[in-house]
Parts: sequence; structure tokens; C-alpha cells
Amino acid sequence: MNKVDWFFKNIKDKKVAFLGIGKSNLPLIYKFLNRGIDVYACDKRDESSIDNNTITSLKSAGAKLLLGNDYLKNLDVDIIFRTPGMNYFLPELCEARENGIVVTSEMEVFFDLCPCKTIAVTGSDGKTTTTTLIATILKEQGYNVHLGGNIGTPLLPIIEEINENDIAVVELSSFQLISMRKSPDISVVTNVAPNHLDVHKTMDEYIEAKKNILIHQNAFSRTVLNIDNEITKSFKKDVRGEKVFFSYNNRVKNGAFLDGDMICYADKNGVTEIMNKKEIKLPGEHNVENYLTAISAIWGLVDIKTIVKVAREFGGVEHRIEFVRELNGVKYYNDSIATSPTRTIAGLKAFNQKLIVLGGGYDKHIPFEPLAPHAIEKIKILILTGPTANAIEKAIKECDGFDDCGMEIIHSNNLEESVKIAHKLAKSGDIVSLSPACASFDAYPNFEERGKHYKQLVNSL
Repeated sequence: MNKVDWFFKNIKDKKVAFLGIGKSNLPLIYKFLNRGIDVYACDKRDESSIDNNTITSLKSAGAKLLLGNDYLKNLDVDIIFRTPGMNYFLPELCEARENGIVVTSEMEVFFDLCPCKTIAVTGSDGKTTTTTLIATILKEQGYNVHLGGNIGTPLLPIIEEINENDIAVVELSSFQLISMRKSPDISVVTNVAPNHLDVHKTMDEYIEAKKNILIHQNAFSRTVLNIDNEITKSFKKDVRGEKVFFSYNNRVKNGAFLDGDMICYADKNGVTEIMNKKEIKLPGEHNVENYLTAISAIWGLVDIKTIVKVAREFGGVEHRIEFVRELNGVKYYNDSIATSPTRTIAGLKAFNQKLIVLGGGYDKHIPFEPLAPHAIEKIKILILTGPTANAIEKAIKECDGFDDCGMEIIHSNNLEESVKIAHKLAKSGDIVSLSPACASFDAYPNFEERGKHYKQLVNSL
């Protein structure tokens, strides 16, 4: 009996609850129902707020529905799968653990059952692009790759389709990592900066969650760390296997680095020149860093010509400095992934001119002062909306250099109004970018929906 069959046999008489009826949990719910498991589909939304087809399908498949504000109270189940974005320390989940209920997640179980090599990427910025790059390069080399995790695709529902010679490439958020006790064969940390402090109790908790990606590795693993980031650099003392660094600023002894404009890789065999950074199709120096990261992760698994081919052809991931359209000489970009100041800073640096930027949104309790000097240097018109608008304006106006920078700051009521203002003020040659420096939850369920709405608004101009 294989691991997967053993797992389902072992829980066949258990009652299993899935918290959140969304895109990450739905395939999992049907998987467990098809295995004859007693499933409870739970969501804080009431039935009228959930797609009717979803409700009908779940009921006909045999799921028991627990909906509404009290959906977490008195859960009479044996196992709880929390959705990836759910706070591990919710009082109801803590109480469930105290009462002997197993609280787990899709990724935790996937790592326990996965039969193939695993590569996982985490970090405050750049993890989705880096994860996608790794998967794309491996696919181009001929591997059968399974891409998932925080990137939006659950992998546990297809666990039986994964073979030992495949490679699973996953993106992991701090919310997923905080409870994981198994690390991948190759772990990657792009960088760590303040983020999600609306959920994590402290910055230390956030850092320790990120560290879980490598802390449970064995001696035959590989760990890829950003040597330019002080926090990720500090992780090196906890590495048990092969220690690989990447750097945009300095040469490294084992890993990828930038030598002038040349991307190189150093190991015991010497230094190998791979390509000029100008060959990378994706704009921005932060994407050069993403390539350094990806190369360090898959070095030895692929040919150099494969890396170069992907660099020349790969056009990027949706909502990440995504070109939307050009209208009357004005170029519009969608950088809705910029849910933190550091992401917005990277987005600003991707262009060689001052921008018109649409910013603001949900408050994650991250300070905006680090953004201010970059905004002064790179933004000519800043259009702000949402709960953080005043805090962003305050941080920028109190920063040295604001009085002389000529930046105009405008407030709007919503994204639609912001786009209209940008369209009215932009002149031929200008660049307009949605790069909020904030999460979207004040107006949208996620940054993807915000980005899609922005593209609709821009394309309708």
C-alpha cells in the first residue's frame, strides 16, 4: 500500500472540516469526498454570499455545510484543514488543538505524502516570479513539473498523479510555513522584510515562520539564501545541507552573482558565466535578482542554454509590472502584487523615469517611511485611496527632499476614480502604474481581483 492509500485508509472513519470554501480548498474537499470521507465544508460567508453552483455541487457530493459568522464554534470534527491565509493562532483553532482536534493544512499533508523532489520558495518579495521561473526553466529542460502552493494551485488533490521522477515546485507563504514541520529538498528564501504584521503577532514570529522552510531539512538538502538581506543571511547558521547564496551586489563562493552586467555562478569548479543581464526580457533590476535566485536553486539540474532561452522569452506573471496597454502615448502597468512598500520600491526602480502611481489600500500595519525617499525620487503624481492614504502622504511629506521634488499628491474615493484622474493628468510619454504598497482587502478579496479590475478600467478608457 502506498503512502496516499495508507493516509486515506487511516482517516476513513474521521470527520474532516475544511475552513474556507475557496479555490484552494474546493478541489481538496471533492478529493476527500470521493475517498468516502465525512466532510464538513465551512465558511464565514452565509449561503447567499457563495456561488449557487458551488453550494449545489457540494451538497450533491455529500458535503455537510457549516456557514456564517459562527462557523468555527463547537466544531465536532476530528481533523481541521485551515485555508492558507487563516491565522494559525485564531482562538478557535487554539481551542480545537487543546481539545485534541488535529489542525493541519493542504501543504503540510502534501509534503508528508509527496513522492518526488520538492523545491519551495518563500520570501517577502519576489517569491511568485521566482517560483514560476524555476518551474518554467525545469519544464523547458524536460522535467514533469507540478507548480502550486501559495501561487494558487493546490497539489494534494493531484497527489496520485505525481511520480517519483517529477519535481514539485511550490511557493510558500509565512501563513503556510508557520505550522509546517517538514522542509523541501531545495529551499529558497528570496528576502525577508516587514510584512503581514496585521496577522503575525510580532516581526520575530514572521521571521521564524519563514525559517521553517529550511529548519527541518536534512544533510542532503540545498538551501538558497539572499546574502544581501541581513535577515536571510542570518539563516545560514541553521542550514544543515548544501549552503548556496545569491547576490546582486557581491561575488559569492557558492551560488549566483552579478559581475558587472554578467550573471555568473560560482562553485568548487570555478566561475561560470551564464548570460548578460540585458538578455532578460522582464524589466527591472529586481527581476535580475529573481533570476539569480532561480539559477541558484536549479543549478546542476538544467543546462545553461535552457536558462538563457527562458530569460529571453519569459514575459512575467500577471499583476507583476504587467503591461496593460498604451493609449495616446501613455503606458499603463498593473503591479497589483505590490502589497507592501518594498514591492512598490522594486516596481518604481523598474523604470528609468518618474511615474504616475496609484497607491493605497488595506492597512497591514507596515511603516511607509522606507518607501518615502524612493517615492520622492521616482513619482511625479501620486493618487491615493483607501484607509492608508493619509499615512502614506504623511510619511512622504515628512521625508527630507519632499519640498523640492515637485510631487503632486491627490486623494480619490476608489480605484475607478484614481484611473480617471491618472488618465486626465497623464501626457504622452508618461507611465501610469498601479503599485499600491498595500493589500487590497479594503475593497477587493485579493490583489488579483484588484489587478483585474484595474485592467478592465484601463482597457475601457
